[in-house]
Amino acid sequence: MRRDLVHERTAEGDILEPRLTASETSTVPRHVALILDDAAQCAAARGLTQFEECRCGLEVLRRAALAAIELNIPILTVCFCSIANWSRPPKEARNLLGLLKRSIKNDLVELQANNIRVRVVGARADLASDLAALLYEVEHVTAANTGLTLVVAFNYGARREIASAMRALAREVAAGRLELDEINADAISARLGTAGIPDPDLVLRTSGGQRLSDFLLWQAAYAEFVFLPIDWQDFDKAAFEAAIADYGRRDRRFGRIREPKHAAEMAS
Repeated sequence: MRRDLVHERTAEGDILEPRLTASETSTVPRHVALILDDAAQCAAARGLTQFEECRCGLEVLRRAALAAIELNIPILTVCFCSIANWSRPPKEARNLLGLLKRSIKNDLVELQANNIRVRVVGARADLASDLAALLYEVEHVTAANTGLTLVVAFNYGARREIASAMRALAREVAAGRLELDEINADAISARLGTAGIPDPDLVLRTSGGQRLSDFLLWQAAYAEFVFLPIDWQDFDKAAFEAAIADYGRRDRRFGRIREPKHAAEMAS
């Protein structure tokens, strides 16, 4: 991470603005994916309970969505709850579910007010029926909204998602609806939970972690990565702006070799 992407603090503890801002570049990613990393570790360091950790996570999610709107980012995907979260003790898992249900109901009004469309990706068959119904309700109620598309990865695992797509393809081949040579990257993408959503241009991860952790493994094949050294609870618009500024300075070739500028000018 370049130093100009780090929030600097004065001796008094005040946070200074990052040196780079999104206004320095006209390149804004169409789709940003956000991994809020090491939540449990950060929560423990701050003396938060698992319940308070989840509540803070929901607030960070809200801030991130509002910042994405201000920064004119059309699509934001947030890894909020992975399959690994359900390995917690039963009481913690129940408290987590209760908080999520209340939050979903309360946030519907704000989602509508901000013209946010919600799409949920992940394994819903494993969820309690009332929670699964709430997720479908949020998607249905916000389906006509035309602002930010907020993709929430809930009970999500990329390996499981890819395996499910493979099974779907195998069933279609076995039924004679699909030929083997028709299986390509597009066919696989069309059977993922994110079907119809452009792949992420930029993946952000907080807390200094530098890995995908089973998140959008297929979709992030050509994404740019920015690893933020701040705690997930400190992720805000300023951090978002700094990451986008860095993204705007990168040369994305998608595996192609770009001619030097002077060579292109001579050819013309």
